[in-house]
Amino acid sequence: MKQLAILIFLFSTALVSAQDKKELPKSQIVEASCGQCQFGMEGHGCELAVRIDGKAYFVDGTSIDSHGDAHADDGFCSAVRKAEVAGKVENDRFKVTSFKLLPEKSESK
Repeated sequence: MKQLAILIFLFSTALVSAQDKKELPKSQIVEASCGQCQFGMEGHGCELAVRIDGKAYFVDGTSIDSHGDAHADDGFCSAVRKAEVAGKVENDRFKVTSFKLLPEKSESK
């Protein structure tokens, strides 16, 4: 009986460790803003975009209005902000799995 329990434990351990491990996308700091208003992208109205390595991509997985008023003084249509994002570029769009808008640095006097 003891041997059977040990065999079952070893077999289940081998099965669990043999599964493919999904690689989570690494987060990175990017510029985020309105693609049309700030990045000069062709679009159909105000839409959230990120700029990665100098290239801008529209974002899928979150929207411009999910992060405050886009037309406020510090909104995406008026300013380029920094964001910590995770995801990947697919079909020339950024598929976001995590999006965190970073606070603006206040100017010190």
